[in-house]
Amino acid sequence: MAETKTDTTPKKSFFKGLKAEFGRIIWPTKDTVWKESMVVIIVTVVLGLIIAGMDFLIQIGLDAIL
Repeated sequence: MAETKTDTTPKKSFFKGLKAEFGRIIWPTKDTVWKESMVVIIVTVVLGLIIAGMDFLIQIGLDAIL
């Protein structure tokens, strides 16, 4: 069998790398979060109304057929 070499990186360097990566994150501003949240809520409500309307029309159609 072929032997595999495992990476034996010490935990300290892992956490240093993790801290460095967190430093590179660009966090959104409150204004950006607010705007994007409003878009998500509006799209969700609109899609919910569309699905409810389609459900209502299909129900009327099936009642007319049956």
